[in-house]
Formats: sequence, C-alpha cells, structure tokens
Amino acid sequence: MPKLKSHSGTKKRVRITKTGKILRGNAGTRHFKRNQTKRSERAKATDSQIKGGMKKSIKRALGV
Repeated sequence: MPKLKSHSGTKKRVRITKTGKILRGNAGTRHFKRNQTKRSERAKATDSQIKGGMKKSIKRALGV
C-alpha cells in the first residue's frame, strides 16, 4: 500500500509537542477585539490542548 499523505489543513492548525500533546490556537483573536474583555483576550492568546477522541483522529490525519 502507498504511504498516506498528511492532511494539509490540520498541519497548519495544530502542532505536536515533544511529549505528544496536541496544541491548537483559539478562535476569536483576529479582529473585533474591543468587544472582548482583556481577561478573555489574554486567555485566548495561549494555546489550548486537544484531548480525547479528537486527539486520536488528528494524529491519524497527520500520520503520527
């Protein structure tokens, strides 16, 4: 069987750490920021961790 290609869209949206965690950026950080509290802006600035079944499907899409 041929090798599977990794999903290009997933490559652009997530990253895998050395320990195997999958991190993603948060939505709502591009524009319309004046409607958000500063607290929520800071919270969205950090990456979120993906857990559970979604983690398994993302690893499969990336070929990891």
